[in-house]
Amino acid sequence: MTLRIFLIMTFTFAALDAGTLKGHVKYDGKAPKPKRLRMDADPVCGSSHSGPVKSENFKMAKDGSMEDVLVYLKNVKYSGGIPSEPAVLDQQGCIYVPHVFGMMAGQELLIKNSDATLHNIHSMPKVNKEFNFAMPKVVKKKKASFAKSEPDPFYIKCDVHPWMKTWVLVSDHPYYAVTDKSGNFSIENIPPGTYEVVCWQEKFGSKRALTSKVTIGEGDTNKDFVFSRPKKK
Repeated sequence: MTLRIFLIMTFTFAALDAGTLKGHVKYDGKAPKPKRLRMDADPVCGSSHSGPVKSENFKMAKDGSMEDVLVYLKNVKYSGGIPSEPAVLDQQGCIYVPHVFGMMAGQELLIKNSDATLHNIHSMPKVNKEFNFAMPKVVKKKKASFAKSEPDPFYIKCDVHPWMKTWVLVSDHPYYAVTDKSGNFSIENIPPGTYEVVCWQEKFGSKRALTSKVTIGEGDTNKDFVFSRPKKK
């Protein structure tokens, strides 16, 4: 057997053994009333929307399903490559899009300015160096990156518009996902093994994130998470 055929067969077997972690995230309780964002200071921001704009820090459907929740594995040994496509962060109507996202350490971050106004992008990592630069309305694209993985999600803010904030997980592996509007997530191609899974939501933060152990095998593994209001001491 040639080395090339052996490597192809090894890769194929590894891919067949890989599994998928699927699940749903919800909140057990009444959602906090969303706060209206005050955009009056910049006419461009307010005129970009047809009605009031609410805070995105707690996005919950009527059935309790939670959107924009990060679900990711911890302490994974990963020797694969970094995505060739950049992670993309846009500024639309003085709102960061997406509000929550994940990317790998070393992956390019493409930052766009779709607004006809000045923004200032300021990252607040714990391990990596901060970046802090202006994007006037004539500057439509900037590139950035984070060299190292971070232990927890952190935020990127706009120093011109204080309500603008996005949260990012910088990981040393690709096994992470963000819940959709229905509260669902899916993390694919996970090597077989037992892992710690973290379920993180902005209002709860890292100290009140939910964690669980899951064993991944071939096929689908399901794990749901339920946030609840902290009990008063």
